[in-house]
Amino acid sequence: MGKKQKYIFVTGGVLSGVGKGVTAASIGAVLQAKGASISIQKCDPYLNVDAGLLNPREHGECFVTRDGAETDLDLGHYERFLDIELTQKSATLSGRLFFDLIADERAGKFEGKTVQLVPHLTQSIQRAITAAAEGSDIHIVEIGGTVGDYEGLSFIEAIREFSQCVGRANCLFIHVVYVPFIETSKEFKSKPAQNALNDLRGFGIVPDAVVVRSDNPAPHSIVQKISLFSGVPEENVLLMPNADTVYRVPTLLAKSSFIKLLTEFSGLRKKPDLSKWDKIVSLQISKPKKSVTIGLVAKYIDNEDTYMSVIEALKAAAWHEKVGLNIRWIGAETATKKDFEKVDGIVVPGGFGVRGVEGKIDAARYALDNNVPYLGLCLGLQVAVIAAVRKAGVGSTNSTEFEAKCKNNVVYIMEGQAGKESTGGTLRLGDYPAKLVKGTLAAKTYGKLNIVERHRHRYEVNQKFLEQIEKGGLKVSGLSPDGKLVEFIEAPGNDYFIATQAHPEFRSRPFRPHPLFVGIIKASKAKK
Repeated sequence: MGKKQKYIFVTGGVLSGVGKGVTAASIGAVLQAKGASISIQKCDPYLNVDAGLLNPREHGECFVTRDGAETDLDLGHYERFLDIELTQKSATLSGRLFFDLIADERAGKFEGKTVQLVPHLTQSIQRAITAAAEGSDIHIVEIGGTVGDYEGLSFIEAIREFSQCVGRANCLFIHVVYVPFIETSKEFKSKPAQNALNDLRGFGIVPDAVVVRSDNPAPHSIVQKISLFSGVPEENVLLMPNADTVYRVPTLLAKSSFIKLLTEFSGLRKKPDLSKWDKIVSLQISKPKKSVTIGLVAKYIDNEDTYMSVIEALKAAAWHEKVGLNIRWIGAETATKKDFEKVDGIVVPGGFGVRGVEGKIDAARYALDNNVPYLGLCLGLQVAVIAAVRKAGVGSTNSTEFEAKCKNNVVYIMEGQAGKESTGGTLRLGDYPAKLVKGTLAAKTYGKLNIVERHRHRYEVNQKFLEQIEKGGLKVSGLSPDGKLVEFIEAPGNDYFIATQAHPEFRSRPFRPHPLFVGIIKASKAKK
């Protein structure tokens, strides 16, 4: 590859949620397999400063980077596909850019000049892209939303200008569009995709390639139509119907005519080795003789994207253990003993707010009393501690998050956090170290005593209640290095009952599952 850094811009048309994130991550995986160093970034036109306060029911999971950025779930796709750890540089939102621009204007940094979307906001976007690309051969940028959205126009203009600055030959524009199938006439309709391509061209960008998403395989005539009306050569129009697994997409890209374009653009002639992806696909579509059923006790059961990383971590662990995985969704607000009796293991994921918390406490208590494999993630640790202290006979036990004036606050707000409960960016966020207690389940599961995990929470275990916690059947098995914060708890009397204040799901990979998730799958399998 030449000295010039390369950039790939992935835009979307027709509708949002069309698969730009998986497309961008898969392109990165293919180029990685060809020997390129890849960096990747999501640019979102939302006026939010970060994704921390977005409703998970509407937007799905809030993914946290190692340096504590609260981001869109697409960064989770990026990390899993590329097996890299991203930073806040990989998440760029309009709100943050406006926030910084206005702060600079108030500080007099523009020396009286009129501050405008062009050039000031567009230049801010370009600086964010340059900063995120540092150190890589090829930088991939996904532009959130749909081309033509008012709030996204500055980003489209920014990348158009950017291609002129770095040289058009060093930029690849890929437009992802959706082609619907009209059931009444039994035909695919390319008109919305044509209009989306016209929108992009109207803003001065002629795409180099088009990815055509559809629910079912579309005929080649769709390729011909889109090529004719967009000016994109037929070999660069790729039909991409829904796949049985997203992990098949890198291989599909590598086996398509798309690979020629990627090879020419990158200058890398090496044939990509995608054997690890083929292995993952074969594991996912295989039909193991034994399966386990994991109960996911959740608040947002109407949007699985809210728990994307947890689900993917469970899948990866099941593949590792060569068992089938059935996820049984248990609504935390309506959970009963009958729900818990139908599963082999229980996972209580993170969450905020009082709604459904009693159901999560009941889930932890059931697992504790009945030796059911249990994995608690963040809130899953807190409800387990509450369950144990209640089991020890201590009345009026709760977290101050759910009952501000509870008599026995076994989980309480972190020092300096009071009054910030509804504000963004004030949680304990990102990587924090922990020291595990030698000989515990936690230490055996990790295979070491010093570990690092990502966090996203505001409340901590109140160590004044350690005696009652132990009386209820739990013990602390991991602390912060200074001993002030409880990081892990477990039930010594159970086969597998462990919980952490962290979110280990963010560090799981499809071909390198996280040990805590492997542990619950293995323990659940042993119960069969």
